[in-house]
Amino acid sequence: MQKNSSSMRVSLFDNRMQTRINKQKINFTLWATSLIIAMTAGCNDMNNYSVSPNHLLTFSTDTLSFDTVFTTIGSTTSYFMIYNKNDEALNIKKILLAGGQESNFRINVDGHKGDLFSDIPIWKRDSLYIMVEVTVDPNDENTPFVIYDSVVFITNGIVQSVLLEAYGQNVHILKGGYTFVNDTTLAADKPYLVYDSIMIPEMVTVNIEEGVSFYMHNKAKWLIDGTLKSNGSQEKPVTFRGDRLNRFSSLISYDNIPAQWDGLFFGASSFDNELHFTLIRNGISGLTFAESTPDRKKMTIGNSQIKNMDGNVLWSENCYIEASGTEFSNASKHLIILAGGKYRFSHCTMANYMPVGLISNNVGRFDKCLTLSDCIPDKKDGNNDTRTAPLQQAYFDNCIIDGDMPTDTTPYGGEISFLTNENYVNGHDEQFNYRFNHCVIKTKNTENERFIEVLFAESPTYIKSSQQNMDNKYDYVYDFRLDEKSAGIGKADRSISEQYPVDRFGINRLTSEHGPSIGAYEYVPQKKDNEK
Repeated sequence: MQKNSSSMRVSLFDNRMQTRINKQKINFTLWATSLIIAMTAGCNDMNNYSVSPNHLLTFSTDTLSFDTVFTTIGSTTSYFMIYNKNDEALNIKKILLAGGQESNFRINVDGHKGDLFSDIPIWKRDSLYIMVEVTVDPNDENTPFVIYDSVVFITNGIVQSVLLEAYGQNVHILKGGYTFVNDTTLAADKPYLVYDSIMIPEMVTVNIEEGVSFYMHNKAKWLIDGTLKSNGSQEKPVTFRGDRLNRFSSLISYDNIPAQWDGLFFGASSFDNELHFTLIRNGISGLTFAESTPDRKKMTIGNSQIKNMDGNVLWSENCYIEASGTEFSNASKHLIILAGGKYRFSHCTMANYMPVGLISNNVGRFDKCLTLSDCIPDKKDGNNDTRTAPLQQAYFDNCIIDGDMPTDTTPYGGEISFLTNENYVNGHDEQFNYRFNHCVIKTKNTENERFIEVLFAESPTYIKSSQQNMDNKYDYVYDFRLDEKSAGIGKADRSISEQYPVDRFGINRLTSEHGPSIGAYEYVPQKKDNEK
């Protein structure tokens, strides 16, 4: 950032100012006339501007920062305030962008666009808005870079300024219904900004390297009839998220608001998909699997996190899916619904504490955390009928199934729901075959032998799962790692943990002195605020 004297600033911009004023003389005259009328009606002493160099402007910030802005894509608008805290009116001789017309930034002064403004009056004890936008030009860098400018104010010969800074990021842009026609590997050299939809046709495989980030625009989606393999790692996960990088308010960023994009949709012909160390968040839906066959594996999910959806986090019809070490959390509708098919979930955390304020119906959620069904919607005739699809297997080992719904007074209530003939509710090997082994489930205790060493009606305590701290630090961020004295610590079936010994954060379940613990995350004692 450069700091110049007032004389240097005036000399630098005098010619540009005169040219701009001549070109905009008519508009300026109309604006000035309106301003004079308003001044005459509202304040009789506006002609008596202070000329004291000690009467300075103050600002709501000394630096206006923009979060990462994608190259060539305009940012959202931000602003700062100018205050005249003096007891006399001031005439701001000039307000200008230091970079002028070549600047990446654009300003709007109290409702008027431009890069140079002259003789702007500001009442005593009054204020003005300065709105700022930015567009970042591409360069050869693959890592984020910073651009600067400043808004300069000249009042009574005194130069003041507010620094503008924006972090730019070059991206690959995929738009217009992008279709992969051949097997493809997507590298992590730059993020991908996705408009519209991405299509993977049948017989085509797309491999995603570790560290790739997808920023999904409003209503963007993945339509997968072929195969998707997301190969993230603990150090460099693959990320799918919305493309709004700014804050919605002081309490929450757009990255934590659901319904920012559409979701990932897997067609009937899609098989052998994999998600490893993959983070998927803030869509309308997470993973949607169309009716298929359980004779071939549809999806393997490992050490991933799928959360914060305005619809369902995972919806599957008659598919074969395995998931381990994965967090499924916070949905406005179903967190997980499995209708027919074959499933195994091991060391997974399924927790739904979606706050009412983030649910589109503004009422609350009505669907349970986990729903098992042996029927699927019959869409052929456009009606609401269902037809039978046997639940061949739904096994849950060392899993947490929890949420903020109250525990039901009847078995198979609370945060689980069974949609089947009442004759099959207790289980049926051919029609409704389920098992819960060493799980924590928020439901009423039952003597059903399909519940093995289950902890009933206990919600674990987590590091952060509720809105008890509604302040700037809260930001609707949830952390479903187990807190001390939580149900499930050291209660996992060790034979299952031996198959999945390390969690998403690299904690070994088998060597932990407190483990193995139930859920996606091995318990680790947290340091208290008074501990170093």
